[in-house]
Amino acid sequence: MPERARLIRPALALAAFLLGGCAGPLPLADPADMILTGGRVVTLDADSSVVQALAIKGERIIAVGSDRDIAARAGARTQRIDLAGRTVIPGLIDSHIHAIRAGLTYEAAADWTGAASIADAMARIGARAAVTPPGQWIVVSGGWTEQQFAERRRPSQAELIAAAPDHPVYVQLSYRAALLTPAGSRALNIASDADLPSGARREQDAAGAFTGWIEGPSPSIVALFARLPKPDLSARMASTRAFFRELNRLGLTGALDPGGHNLAPEDYDVPFALARAGDLSLRLDYSIFAPRPGRELQDLQSLARDMPLQHSRDGLLRFNGVGEAVTWGMYNNETPSEAQKDDYYRVARWAAEQGLTLTQHWNSDKSVHHLLEVFERVNRDLPLAPLRWSIAHLHDASVETLARMKALGIGWLMQDGTYFAAPLFLANRAPQLRRQSPPIVSAIAMGLPVGAGTDADRVMDYNPFVALRWMLDGLTVGGEPTRDAAQIPTREQALRLYTQGSAWFAFDEARRGSLEMGKLADLAVLDADYFTVPTPDIARIRSLLTVVGGQVVYAAEPYGKSRESAELFPERRR
Repeated sequence: MPERARLIRPALALAAFLLGGCAGPLPLADPADMILTGGRVVTLDADSSVVQALAIKGERIIAVGSDRDIAARAGARTQRIDLAGRTVIPGLIDSHIHAIRAGLTYEAAADWTGAASIADAMARIGARAAVTPPGQWIVVSGGWTEQQFAERRRPSQAELIAAAPDHPVYVQLSYRAALLTPAGSRALNIASDADLPSGARREQDAAGAFTGWIEGPSPSIVALFARLPKPDLSARMASTRAFFRELNRLGLTGALDPGGHNLAPEDYDVPFALARAGDLSLRLDYSIFAPRPGRELQDLQSLARDMPLQHSRDGLLRFNGVGEAVTWGMYNNETPSEAQKDDYYRVARWAAEQGLTLTQHWNSDKSVHHLLEVFERVNRDLPLAPLRWSIAHLHDASVETLARMKALGIGWLMQDGTYFAAPLFLANRAPQLRRQSPPIVSAIAMGLPVGAGTDADRVMDYNPFVALRWMLDGLTVGGEPTRDAAQIPTREQALRLYTQGSAWFAFDEARRGSLEMGKLADLAVLDADYFTVPTPDIARIRSLLTVVGGQVVYAAEPYGKSRESAELFPERRR
């Protein structure tokens, strides 16, 4: 933070509140519902102010300032939180996370996020097996890499069998491979390569025996995962509720979900049902993903007619447009034909005509001109800047590409994908790109809208503090550098991308992303100071108290333990 970070005086805060068009502060006769005092509240306002305390009434912040001034806002029934010197930040917002899909299987899965060794990973499998009835599936759907393990290798089938001898087990490695136990192969009726999705093959050892690993291109692995049995709605709701609580534990109060593979239209029933029940613990802005090749326009038109009706009364669930596969001819295709670009244009123009946001998955700078040409074609008739369209990933973006995006008024959804994938990704890039992947500082300097995130759950760890550390040191999970110092942002810049930057893509930067008078009370109380801990330790930070819209959604000692939704959101159940 800037060295001259200061306390905001109440008079200045009141003036800012009134100038912002709000109705003015509540009289002291109407006390705050909650006050947090005695800490280091990082507001991320225009002056980078740091204050001691803040007060909340309903879902919004009604005052920020000194301990003395905020204490005066308390009444007999005000909940008082003693920060004891701890740092408070605006709630983190992942601008590109497949949160709905990840939630569907989280509770029944063995999560390998942060596992430091194969022994650790197998212990998690064993722990899941201990509470899962024999014969039921145990799934690891992604979010790990062999490079995170001390052994620097993939686990073996024998290790999986030893950890869960009575269960079918499926472990997916990004979109490159999957490991099955024999019970898993039997459950999916896989006895030979002929039983696999097109393009997939069973790996064999030197003696010709099946190792348990199945490899193939991304569509093959997607199709293999689709064969797993799907839990019923009740189980998926419980699982999603648990996953969102896990995100809250990491300080996340918002997520922008771009759709994705293995996410059918009916799977949106889960967040819709949670929203109706008042059980959402974070703000979820979702996009719809074209489900069927060749019918993208018709399917998206049909889905979009229904999706806007599925907002929650409390505003936590909102429809946010189309993506990240808008048409299949322009998805993971480095050389689209003119016919495929014309198909994309028709869908993109329809989205623009409807005033919809659009986000597009794209990996390579050398081919992104195909996408930008279509965007520029649409922009000639329908200005894109008001729609806040975006390109996701593009880790090797050139400054020229970023400038072209800025000219169109579109933004960049930037994730820590190279934290796992850098060895494979950088091997095919020129040396100058290896030193600036991704060019975070260049994008900030030119004023390009940038939102930070993870792209979890298949290809990356969902932990935002892992992503923040990577933004600040540029090192992969194996310690390989990917960016020169010139592309390393400051800690404040990185945090702004994970808060205000992400909020911009949901048209929400005026309501959240900073801790200011009149804004939504979305915040996290951290167990360590993000601004002063050594950079490697940033990945270990957790939230001790997470608040969304003035409601506690996660609490750990000394503030208590996370409670059930009925207790967390009593007013939403009336």
